[in-house]
Parts: sequence; C-alpha cells; structure tokens
Amino acid sequence: MKSVFDPIRPGLPLAQSAAYASATLGVQGPVAFSLETLQSFSGALLAMAGAARNASPECLLHDALQLLRSVVPFRSAWWGECSEGQGGVPPRNWLHGRINLQAGFAQEWNDLSVKDVFASSSMRSCGTVVRVSGHEDPVPEITEFSRRHDLFHAMALTCELPGSGTLFFVSLYRSETSPAFSDMDSALFAEFCAHLLLHWRTRVQDLLGARAALTANGFGLADGCGDLLYLGESLGAAIHKQYPDWSGSRLPRALAEAQRQLPCSLALGARGLTLQACGQLTILSLDRGHRPAGLPPRERTVAMLYSRGHSYKEIARLLDLSPATVRTYLRNAYLQLGVRNKIELGNALGA
Repeated sequence: MKSVFDPIRPGLPLAQSAAYASATLGVQGPVAFSLETLQSFSGALLAMAGAARNASPECLLHDALQLLRSVVPFRSAWWGECSEGQGGVPPRNWLHGRINLQAGFAQEWNDLSVKDVFASSSMRSCGTVVRVSGHEDPVPEITEFSRRHDLFHAMALTCELPGSGTLFFVSLYRSETSPAFSDMDSALFAEFCAHLLLHWRTRVQDLLGARAALTANGFGLADGCGDLLYLGESLGAAIHKQYPDWSGSRLPRALAEAQRQLPCSLALGARGLTLQACGQLTILSLDRGHRPAGLPPRERTVAMLYSRGHSYKEIARLLDLSPATVRTYLRNAYLQLGVRNKIELGNALGA
C-alpha cells in the first residue's frame, strides 16, 4: 500500500495550501483550482452552514459529507470519534456514521485496530491529511478487510475534539476503478473538515449548554433509539468498564431502556449517571465524584434536577410527583448529604 502524508492543514487559505503542497510533495507546479471548483466548494460550505443551523443533530454530519461529495467524489465514507489507545489498550472507535459501508464495519475495525497502520498514522498526525492506495498490506487481515469493503483508495483526517478527550475523524474511500485522491482533493478535504468540525463543536456545545462549558468528556448525546451522536472519553470509559462487551456507537441495552423514564439517575459502577431529555435527544452526564452512598435513585434524580436549576414545580411535572413529595425528597437529600444550599448539593452530587 502506498501512503502519502499531506502537509495540508485545516485553516490555511486554499492558495497557500496548494503552494505548500506543491513545494513539499514534489508536485510539478502549483495545484490549480478552477473557478468552477472554487464556486462548487464555496457553495458546499454555504450549504453546510445552513445545515448546521437547520438539520437535526443526528443528520448534520451525514448531510454535510454528502455536500462534500459533490466537490470531492467518493464511494463510501466513515466518520466519528475514536481514541488512539495507550498502555496496552488498543485504538477504539466509540461512535460512528457511515455512507455505503456495512453495519458491522466499525466492530470489524475495532477487532483489527491495533494492526491498522494507516489509521494509527492518521491518529498520530492530527490535523494532517493522510492518503493510501492499494489493498495489499503486510497484515493479511487488513488486506481482507480492505478488499471486503472496497477501500482501495483512502483519505483520512483526524483532529482533536477539544474538551471531549477523544479524536474526531473523517475517512473517504474510492474503488480501484476510480482515480486516487489528488493533491487538490486533499486541500479541499482539509478545508471542508475544518468548517465541519467547527459547526459540529458549536452544535454539541449548544445542546449540552453551560454545564459542559469547560469540559465535555463526561457527557454524551444519544437519539431516541440509543444511537450515540457524541461521547466524551470519561463517559465512554465508564460505560465500557461497566459493560465490557459494549462495542460503542449505540448505548448498552440497560441505558437505552432507561431513556423511557427520563429524567432519571442510575449507578454506573462507582459513579452516578444522569439522563435528561433535550428535545428529541437524551443528554447523559457522568457525575464528577463518587456516587453518594445510600441516596435512593428517585431522591437522587430530584436532587440532581434541583441542583441544575429546575424548580419544585418543574421537577414535580417531569417526574409525575406532587410538589410536596419533591420537597420531602430534597429535605431528605440535604440531611443525608450534609449540605446546606444548592451549590453544596451540586458539589456533593458531582453535578
């Protein structure tokens, strides 16, 4: 397999990216962008900005990459969040979206991740476009994987997802009968991904709100079916520790079923996990500290909601309780946790 590491980084003007690429990669002359290409790319960026405002979160990344397809054609695509892997723990895909790839693609990759040199190279070269052509690989399983999914030409970009503790990646693929990804494709891809990541980060932050202003690694977003749209590293690690066979991308069955009783709190090992509705989505938030011992789940849910700004009446409506019962639960929580006000309550709960 022939690999190319492109020195094209998101945020550089296209003309500078092209000139830098031609100088560093040995391209004969500058990479030329026709007026038609620039107009198509500009149109794709404008359309993506509109989608970022109007598309549902679960469709945003998919719809954006379909827009890129009109400028940088590809047969299939894969994107999502992953971790590089350290201390004997292999690289792992936590959640993903796909176009023209089989449903089991991510799980197959997780099983082979430690052997995938191309993916590891992309993770180690954050912000740099990486390309490869050819099915043949020194590892027979990787060769078979590439052939099975028709990944003859691949182009990938991995970036840090600030605050999440994870890496955000986008990979595009072409068949053997198609041309390899070019220097121009790389430049357009890098710039498009820079805009895409900005829009996605903004959308996630808007959904999570002020609670995740500094760090979002203990938070997650899932749709009504339990499919994950966003997952912070700490939350992902806690779920995987509690459910060792969990393969990512969709919540374990127990957590998905808990979505039927929103809002609610439950134990996740030694930590507490709160699930709250956010429109048609569910926000999952992992407590920062250890779960307070002896606080019943219902009282804990009431206390968590109150510490996050909900009134007695709002909590009563959300949980189908009377305001008097809410007050009783809160009084018990205050006594059991030894706190005196809402701020101390939030700190005790790790909210």
